[in-house]
Amino acid sequence: MPRQSPFVIVLSLGERRTLEAVARKYTAPYRNVVRAKVVLFAAAGWRNDQIAARLDMPTQHVTKWRKRFCEERLAGLTDRPRHLIAAAPGTATARRPRR
Repeated sequence: MPRQSPFVIVLSLGERRTLEAVARKYTAPYRNVVRAKVVLFAAAGWRNDQIAARLDMPTQHVTKWRKRFCEERLAGLTDRPRHLIAAAPGTATARRPRR
C-alpha cells in the first residue's frame, strides 16, 4: 500500500474557488488545469497514486505540485524560469549570424 503524503492540503475558500475556476476553464493552458486538479484532488484526501492514475500522469509530477502548493500556495503552481546553459565561446550555438 502506498504511503500517505506528508503534504496535507487544506484550502481556504478563496483558494478553492480559484482552483475550481481554473480546473473547469476550457481556454486555460492544459498544464494549469492539471495542476489545479492535482491540488483539488489532494485537498479531497486522495493519495498521490490515485491522483496520478485519474489524471494519467506520473506520480512524481503529482508529488511535485502537491509539495509546491503546500510550500508556496497558489504562487507555487506557476512556472519557474528555466536556467539556460551558456554555450562555450566559438561553438556554433554561441555564434550569432551577421546582419
